[in-house]
Amino acid sequence: MASTQVAIIGAGPAGLLLAHLLHAEGISCVILEARSRDYVEARIRAGVLEQTTVDLVRRIGVAEGLDREGLVHDGFMLAIDGEPLRIDLTAAGGNVTVYGQTELTRDLIASARARGIDLHFDIDAVALHDIESAAPKVTFTQAGVARELDCAFIAGCDGFHGVSRRSIPASAMQLYERVYPFGWLGLLADVPPAAHELIYASHANGFALASMRSLTRSRYYIQVPAGEVVENWSDARFWDEAEIRLGVPVTRGQSLEKSIAPLRSFVAEPLRHGRLFLAGDAAHIVPPTGAKGLNLAAADVTYLAEALTGYFKRGDEAALTSYSAKALTRIWNSVRFSWWFTTLTHDFPGADPFDARIRRSDLAYLRGSKRAQVALAENYIGLPI
Repeated sequence: MASTQVAIIGAGPAGLLLAHLLHAEGISCVILEARSRDYVEARIRAGVLEQTTVDLVRRIGVAEGLDREGLVHDGFMLAIDGEPLRIDLTAAGGNVTVYGQTELTRDLIASARARGIDLHFDIDAVALHDIESAAPKVTFTQAGVARELDCAFIAGCDGFHGVSRRSIPASAMQLYERVYPFGWLGLLADVPPAAHELIYASHANGFALASMRSLTRSRYYIQVPAGEVVENWSDARFWDEAEIRLGVPVTRGQSLEKSIAPLRSFVAEPLRHGRLFLAGDAAHIVPPTGAKGLNLAAADVTYLAEALTGYFKRGDEAALTSYSAKALTRIWNSVRFSWWFTTLTHDFPGADPFDARIRRSDLAYLRGSKRAQVALAENYIGLPI
């Protein structure tokens, strides 16, 4: 039987960032990840980092790749039926950095290995036990061998479908959810981006986004109906539709990856049950429209690491008690923004004429109001942690 101070379930950005923060404070932790290292390092995810996330990565000393390859953006373009409107992020006092979550995850894993952080992949049959007691434990199998890990606390960072949230009794948790009637079809290609900043497009055909991972690798998305399948979209059809919605020419190339992601807003409350804490996608999901998922996870674990450090270093129970409420305040602000930006830019099937006119009025107001643009920029660059 092994033991540690904090058992971290999941080796996505939330779990990895938390492990680095705890390691820096001399707090022992073990990360258990169900997937293989190759799978985790290959997952295609978002790539827009708020300044608070950039600062966190630098603080834990894992910013070499970010500082070398990250692209700082002072604004983005909002195309409304082909008419461009640039949102100046510096007007709200900040900017964002484009650096792929895939690359950041690889950096975090490599640094964890180099620092001796106890990180395990290919873990099966994870189960959480005695989470309401002062001595929780985690059981699992590794390479077919049953194992047990004693700990003081468990951090559930294992995503929306993970075991952590499911280990909390339904009667002890309130779930809030909004499922959207569409998804994003994404295409990754080794082509230069359509512009030097991101383009969010609101078009009669539906939403589109021109994003990037670097100056030579681009990521594009278009809104598709719920239930759509990738096989219906050849590369040529995708590029044709992306150009129509974005209103600008794009450099075409063969897709490296193509997938459809459903969109939902989801929040679980509270984020603590006994000695189990939830963070990242285990606690909340936001539509990718506002680029908040990874950034919210970074904020969660910043709060959680501070609380755990206070407990282990000073015997401070208050920070542990307040973690959920503190994190949820920021979470709901980001959920609201992501919902609003999604409703602003997407075509909703079955929307009645009133809804359509309100959306058009909202877009017109945004175009004509500098204060509205600054409010959008303020939310986009991220609220303080």
